[in-house]
Amino acid sequence: QVLLVESGGGLVQPGGSLRLSCAADPSIFKPYTMGWDRQVPGKERELIARITYDGITHYEDSVKGRFTIFRDNAKNTVYLQIDNLKTEDTAVYYCFSAPWGWGQGTQVTVSS
Repeated sequence: QVLLVESGGGLVQPGGSLRLSCAADPSIFKPYTMGWDRQVPGKERELIARITYDGITHYEDSVKGRFTIFRDNAKNTVYLQIDNLKTEDTAVYYCFSAPWGWGQGTQVTVSS
């Protein structure tokens, strides 16, 4: 049973932008904290950003100023806007609902 579905990944040039979306089953969206992790092959998964149901956000230091997390509670969707993409942002990005778990991920590749 798929409860979190990510979309919006792809290949983008350095300096470009992407908006990732994560559509969630209502049962794991309200009133839970949602967020995004990312994982580079061979490295541990790291938290990027999270947002409470009321809109309080937290970002990992390395992405502050370039990443913006927001949610549309009416659509049960959480988004991750990524600007000024860097090659080191290349990773699989996973949406999560705390405490329910993660989606299957969407690949973001930053390359010229």
